[in-house]
Amino acid sequence: MKRLLYILVSVPIFLPGCNKEKTKQETKTVIIQPFEDISNKEIDFVEKKLKTIFSEIKINKSISFPDYTWNKTKTRHRADSLIAYLNSKAKNDEVIIGLTKKDISTSKNDIDDWGVFGLGYRPGNSCIASSYRLKGNKIDKLYKVAIHELGHTQGLVHCPVKNCFMRDAEGKDHLDEENTFCDQCKKALKRHHWNIN
Repeated sequence: MKRLLYILVSVPIFLPGCNKEKTKQETKTVIIQPFEDISNKEIDFVEKKLKTIFSEIKINKSISFPDYTWNKTKTRHRADSLIAYLNSKAKNDEVIIGLTKKDISTSKNDIDDWGVFGLGYRPGNSCIASSYRLKGNKIDKLYKVAIHELGHTQGLVHCPVKNCFMRDAEGKDHLDEENTFCDQCKKALKRHHWNIN
């Protein structure tokens, strides 16, 4: 009799609707963290574009750069230090994207201070996008860098498809050619509840 009672008590765990909490936990809130140099116009543009993909977006107040994020010559901020700093502020159900106009860098292969458009943990809860090295329509390209880095936080690697947002920059600005996620990247992102067609 005790065994039967145990089974009946356990049954509700598997009823429809009990997985709603799990689904809610898998859907992360995107936090836009502006640094002090970025304009409201740029923040608003990126937010508007991201709202077509994410249901939960919040914008934090602008912050200054921590002093320890400077490179050795104090000419750039270290992107790896910045995403570590942002990651320390992120909750488990959040992804933080930092936005800046400043030059940022990281180590790549045998280059200690490689200038980059952005950087993100793969996977992880933080990333950063910079418009410093962008040419042309910087505001639109900043969004493309942001969505690329957010893709990395969901575990995506660089993509060989020419017009995919996950294309590797390889030291060049190909952003005018990028206008969507390829089918493979879309499939992966839909599993993370991204609202993309």
